[in-house]
Amino acid sequence: MSDASNTTLLLGQTIQFTGHPFQMPVDQAVVHEPRGGVLLRDGVIAAVGDADTLRALHPLSPCIDYGKGVIMAGFVDAHVHYPQTAIIASWGKRLIDWLNSYTFPEEMRFGSKTYATEIAERYLDLTKAHGTTTVVSFGTVHPVSVDAFFEAAQARGQRVIAGKTCMDRNAPDDLQDTPQTAYDDSKRLIENWHGVDRISYAITPRFSPTSSPEQLHTLGALWKEHPECLMQTHLSEQTDEIEWVQSLYPEARDYLDTYEMFGLLGARGIYGHAIHLTPRERAKLKDFGAGLVHCPTSNTFIGSGLFDMAGLMAEGQRVGLATDTGGGSSFSMLRTMAAAYEIGQLRHTPMHAAQLLWLATVGSAQTLHMEDRIGNLAPGMEADLIVLDLSSTDAIAQRSARAEDIWEAIFPTIMMGDDRAVRAVWINGKAV
Repeated sequence: MSDASNTTLLLGQTIQFTGHPFQMPVDQAVVHEPRGGVLLRDGVIAAVGDADTLRALHPLSPCIDYGKGVIMAGFVDAHVHYPQTAIIASWGKRLIDWLNSYTFPEEMRFGSKTYATEIAERYLDLTKAHGTTTVVSFGTVHPVSVDAFFEAAQARGQRVIAGKTCMDRNAPDDLQDTPQTAYDDSKRLIENWHGVDRISYAITPRFSPTSSPEQLHTLGALWKEHPECLMQTHLSEQTDEIEWVQSLYPEARDYLDTYEMFGLLGARGIYGHAIHLTPRERAKLKDFGAGLVHCPTSNTFIGSGLFDMAGLMAEGQRVGLATDTGGGSSFSMLRTMAAAYEIGQLRHTPMHAAQLLWLATVGSAQTLHMEDRIGNLAPGMEADLIVLDLSSTDAIAQRSARAEDIWEAIFPTIMMGDDRAVRAVWINGKAV
């Protein structure tokens, strides 16, 4: 009999990944326990197993029984722009026009710490309701936008990664920094925040068109000084963007080379979108073990293209999943999984429900090099969990009632679910 202090036992169906469902049969990559349990202790998962066994071993622990609710790792959103929260679902533009019409005017408001705090808290509330427990966000050019986001996450005990967006050209004057101020501001934020509580810093050039070669060189030097940090940016999102990059960097072999030649290609690099990659780019990304992030609702909403999930997975690339709010049209990782499935269908490579859940948890965690801490149910992992209701609406309930296995029961929630499907959220071992 164990000490019940600081423990909580959660009971329900459990889903635990033990392998890579793109590389092995699903039944070998996943353990589904129809009547399972998860023991939490001091913000960490202490045990995962059969419900009756855990109840017998921990009879004094407070117990919450979610019945047929599915207990799994919280969603990990690997590429977002929290400052775009208020302009999500803005009508009808492609990337460059969308930035100029909606994004840049909104981001100018984030020089106000008060406004940045309001949006940061709103964003974390919205994503929490949808079962997202970890996010990787761009800030704006203003350092206070990052301070506000980190402070809001810190108050919630939440694991987040973010960075000050760096831009010194092809943006409004009020949103430009310089190579030196980008370096100085980013370095100061790293020193103040990286590794504090559950906060990590990502060096953040927006993308090559809005950074001069001098700025990219400076940020590459900063990353070399702080290799423990992640580096996040955008890559090959739209074909007209790629043409723009080629005109700005005529000496570069391709889009990826504009990062590579300045020291901004590495294993801890996270490259959002990565749709229109050349064979050389794919080979280089694989060689470096870089993280690629699929943003399906964004890719369809602003007409970017169809991500090659099957091909990239077959190559052994490291791939995660993201909403890309606010270019993405939903705060929900369930809706994002549905869009990823639909894009897979358009490429004639539909994904299994287990693969979609893996992308939104373990896959994204791997792109962040945090798969030892978040994204799965396993002893020693941080206790960021969600409970899914597989009958959250009448439409979903009538379909899942006919399911013959767990995946047929979960798939309608992936395709039609929203925040109503998220029955409970636990962050850092606490129900929120």
